[in-house]
Amino acid sequence: MPAPTLDDLRRYAVARSLFAPTTLPRAIERLGFVQADPIRAPARAQDLTLRHRVRDYRAGDLERRYPRLAIEEDCLVNYGFLPRIHLALMHPRTPKRAWDAATRKRAQQLLDYIRERGPTHPREAIAAFDHGRVPGYWGGTLNATTQLLDGLHYRGLLRVVRRDSGTRVYAAVEREADPRPPAERARALLALIVEKYAPLPAPSLTYLTRLLEYGAPQWRPDLQAALRDSKATLPSATIGGLAWYWPDGDDPRSRRWRGGIERDAEGGHAVRLLAPFDPVVWDRRRFEQLWGWTYRFEAYTPAPKRQLGYYALPLLWGEQVIGWANVANGPRGPQARFGYVAGRAPREAVFKRELEAELERLRAFLDPDRVGGT
Repeated sequence: MPAPTLDDLRRYAVARSLFAPTTLPRAIERLGFVQADPIRAPARAQDLTLRHRVRDYRAGDLERRYPRLAIEEDCLVNYGFLPRIHLALMHPRTPKRAWDAATRKRAQQLLDYIRERGPTHPREAIAAFDHGRVPGYWGGTLNATTQLLDGLHYRGLLRVVRRDSGTRVYAAVEREADPRPPAERARALLALIVEKYAPLPAPSLTYLTRLLEYGAPQWRPDLQAALRDSKATLPSATIGGLAWYWPDGDDPRSRRWRGGIERDAEGGHAVRLLAPFDPVVWDRRRFEQLWGWTYRFEAYTPAPKRQLGYYALPLLWGEQVIGWANVANGPRGPQARFGYVAGRAPREAVFKRELEAELERLRAFLDPDRVGGT
């Protein structure tokens, strides 16, 4: 049986991730994890990711509906939203760095306060405790009480019950651990990321396994064993000297994926503006292999050194990422500046039609007067 080609893998990568729009709970369940990012340019990454996969989705729907959904803000390979059922694979989480006795005492006092009070905004906790300030991750200082809240949340002792104007509101929680042994939980976590990011080149599979130690640092040896087992058992192919992996039961050569690239009513390939952290483009190594150019996220790059822009959204046309756009949401809707790998936009009338359709979808998504979501 012939091995898949790079073209097969490209179609497969796009079609399997950009599934037909569904309800918000089902989309998050199918994705397994949605990465969060606070930057709005023109909306948060989690909203930009979900708008392609949820019917009638509007910016902010996730935050508005979060308290009623069986999802959690928590860590996996990074911070984001995931179905509540996955948390038992990682909790009780044991951080790599333990608190000293004084910090444990302060954290316990704060936890007792929240258990007695109920849902607590950080400003209420800060008013009740004077913990001072601590060094920040990127320089400067941070409020020590806020840091304790983050630490309690990471350890699974607090959960985010909602956000008030974007700020996390916490409540105490008693988490149940998955009864399976660590090795099985590690294999389940690895299967979750393979399902989300496939097809994966071997270096990316190794990198994502290492990132899983953010969500489950206590399972490090078991994750490494699960990685070795996965490389030996997952379906795979070597293309140009690089091994690629995907989930059991999938065949990247299948006609299912060939027909899975979205088309409009007239048969033209759809245009999509993707979030920088969308699963289709998240893996920069895979991106360069599949599309032949380097995409960079440059929000934290000094302005004079940026090549694509502050928050460049990859521009997908059918199965090809042909460029990028920087979008600002102004009084008259989104205003976009485009760049193209080929140096100019495609001249086909179908592309112009589909690009305008995507910008119209973006306008509806950003319109605060058109609240949607299912």
